[in-house]
Amino acid sequence: MKVIVLGGGVIGLTSAWYLSLQGHSVTVIDRQSECGKETSFANAGQISYGYSSPWAAPGIPLKAIQWLMQEHAPLKIKPSLSPSMMAWASKMLMNCRTSQYNTNKSRMLRLANYSRDCLTELRMSSGIEYQGRQKGTLQVFRNSKQLDAIKKDMALLQQSNTQFSLLDTEGCLEKEPALKRVQDKIVGGLHLPDDETGDCFLFCQQLTKLAKQAGVEFYFNTDIHSLAVKSGSIESVKTSIGSLDADYYVVACGSYSAKLLAPLGIELPTYPVKGYSLTLPIKHDEYSPKSTVMDETYKVAITRFDNRLRVAGTAELCDFDLSIPKKRTATINRVVNELFPDVGDFKQAEYWTGLRPMTPDGTPIIGETPIKNLFTNTGHGTLGWTMACGSGQLLADIISQKRPSIEHHDLGMQRYG
Repeated sequence: MKVIVLGGGVIGLTSAWYLSLQGHSVTVIDRQSECGKETSFANAGQISYGYSSPWAAPGIPLKAIQWLMQEHAPLKIKPSLSPSMMAWASKMLMNCRTSQYNTNKSRMLRLANYSRDCLTELRMSSGIEYQGRQKGTLQVFRNSKQLDAIKKDMALLQQSNTQFSLLDTEGCLEKEPALKRVQDKIVGGLHLPDDETGDCFLFCQQLTKLAKQAGVEFYFNTDIHSLAVKSGSIESVKTSIGSLDADYYVVACGSYSAKLLAPLGIELPTYPVKGYSLTLPIKHDEYSPKSTVMDETYKVAITRFDNRLRVAGTAELCDFDLSIPKKRTATINRVVNELFPDVGDFKQAEYWTGLRPMTPDGTPIIGETPIKNLFTNTGHGTLGWTMACGSGQLLADIISQKRPSIEHHDLGMQRYG
């Protein structure tokens, strides 16, 4: 069958890869000059299977109010009466109940752990290189309340067969010796040994080469205008280079997926949650983390590449605004300077922002739509890199009418009615 994948980020690219492995003729369309140039370009670098959690959690509504008053906070909300923001936020609040949180986190862990297996197989079979490290994630806590709160998640981690260990301060220093200089700031941590790191953009570059070798066709610098429907099916996709047709169509346009589907009467409950990152060269290797350190207080991740650090965090609700104000980058600057002082060369710092497609329950939307030859693979929020391979394999199985390796019916848009 001929399949057109709309979107060339890490989700669209992995969708194309796994579809090609199942014998489909695949075309990828993207408005950028190469794959991975938008949200996948400078993300946190985490492949965080064990850290897969919905933002909608018990206690978040109260915390959100408190964060509004703080200069350095994980969540920022730009005052707005945007109907889309209000609708999404109200649905997110409904998912902050304990029962919903447990259900959503279990779904996310199921997909994340499956994605771990898929990425491991891809890495072993292809030899793909992306400055990857398999040394786990260390989530560090600055106060005892955070230690107490994490114990609720530990039960869900056990249920999903996710490996973890709860550490005291000394245990954290054994995992990340560079934290010894700031050990007074840390009361403990959660280590997730199966988590990985890597440069997502480099992964996209390498997988694009492999996909081309496998016969996948790419149309870059091509704007996607609309989808044309005829007799209940998608007839073609209208683009800046003309209309293109296929048997099946996959919408993997990240935060822009909802806009593309809205004219078809499909309401995709996603919202663009803006995030920021900083990339800087490492000056002192001995001051650098070995893998990823997640600061639970500020929700900022510090990830080690070969000779660079990627520092990423902040969730900002501001529609499709892609500006980079200094007051937003101040938080990620603060965290890296507090936990790993003097580690990097800020004279060569590179700042970036991207829009992460977040669903109200944190779980992506993968599978069929009301239009029989149209499918979605979007809504991964901050975990696109983490869930990419599993999502791509799952989607390929659904389109190929094969039995997926994991339960998937609660990952589709049907769960929203």
